[in-house]
Amino acid sequence: MKKYGNILIIDDNQSVLAALQLLLKPYFNQIGLLPSPITLPSALRKEKWDVLLLDMNFTSGINNGNEGLYWLHEVKRLSPALPVVLFTAYADIDLAVRGIKEGATDFIVKPWDNQKLIDTLLAAIRPASTRKEPKEESDMYWGDSPAMQRLRELVEKVAATDANVLITGENGTGKEMLARELHRLSLRNALPMVTVDMGAVTETLFESELFGHVKGAFTDARADRPGKFEAADHGTLFLDEIGNLPYHLQAKLLTVLQRRTVVRVGSNTPIPVDIRLVCATNRDLPRMVQQGDFREDLLYRINTIHLEIPPLRERPQDILPLAQGFIGRFSRQYGKPAATLTEAAGQKLLRHPWKGNIRELEHAIEKAVIINDSPALPAEAFELAPTQEPATDAPASTLEDMERQMIRKALDTCSGNLSAVAAQLGITRQTLYNKMKKYNL
Repeated sequence: MKKYGNILIIDDNQSVLAALQLLLKPYFNQIGLLPSPITLPSALRKEKWDVLLLDMNFTSGINNGNEGLYWLHEVKRLSPALPVVLFTAYADIDLAVRGIKEGATDFIVKPWDNQKLIDTLLAAIRPASTRKEPKEESDMYWGDSPAMQRLRELVEKVAATDANVLITGENGTGKEMLARELHRLSLRNALPMVTVDMGAVTETLFESELFGHVKGAFTDARADRPGKFEAADHGTLFLDEIGNLPYHLQAKLLTVLQRRTVVRVGSNTPIPVDIRLVCATNRDLPRMVQQGDFREDLLYRINTIHLEIPPLRERPQDILPLAQGFIGRFSRQYGKPAATLTEAAGQKLLRHPWKGNIRELEHAIEKAVIINDSPALPAEAFELAPTQEPATDAPASTLEDMERQMIRKALDTCSGNLSAVAAQLGITRQTLYNKMKKYNL
């Protein structure tokens, strides 16, 4: 078996050191073991190490339990190029995430999975020439706003790790695009990102869709079929609209995430899966936890890293560059010469609140490009919704207006509980979800 350089392990638990030495011996030429970080500086000077596995807490109590961060800073000062993988307990995950922001390559949670630990350490020392570069150009527009630049910095730090990510933001802010950017920058980009819209999956097919089924498990199950988890093995699984998952199904998802195995419907055989989980929602999950609509343990499991996308109205400096980018794209798509915005059109776009965010802007630009033939897009080319929404009790002028108002009123009455809203309106939960997407609610 090929070996991959030298590893230095620092942990105050002798049993952990002995177990890691036995596990990693086939993979590394030299394994250095330190029960204390006190001698770490001299160890770095005496030998050339290719990766450092650093425990987050030691008995000395430096910095109120933040010893790992202190020694991470020391390593980066003494050996800036040395990859550092943090070794942490579940209770210290927040510290580990902070460590990644401050220069660590990745982290491993105790108790560890042997193969996961090996893969993480080998990925950390993989030479730059063998690392998988992003295979395609990014469609992500970061803009110049401070909030988006902070978001970009965090994304670039966490993308190469396997940390679970929760993306939040209003409808139309680009949560799925950000998930694809995370996958593009990850070490798993050789495989596709598998996307599941949790709001569109019917409850009766939830287990079959996500976990798969075997032939004969139910009517019409004519052949074995892998689920989305298996399809995403060694890649990224993106669960969109995670906040719309019914409470009684959340426990089944949590079990799979904890065990990292799936059992197909109609089978008793567990199948290991290795995925990087990314979830997204426009709902307030902590509030849902307080209301009893979302499991707290599931929220902790999916929320190792939280990425919040700001709405477009909070970064007005990005409106016109985004608009011009959309103009270029739709001009090529519809075979028209590239147009520019007139000053009046630009001012109109800047004044609009964009409650539908980037998606609303994109649709407005597409329509304007289609109907306009001049080299400059005038303000009249943009038919934007009124700045002030009509009151919810205003008389509806169309059936669609009436339906939108009824759904919005039911959502307010039921505090966003989709099952209760569907029951109140006399429609299925999936029909409700489809109408919410139609009306951008």
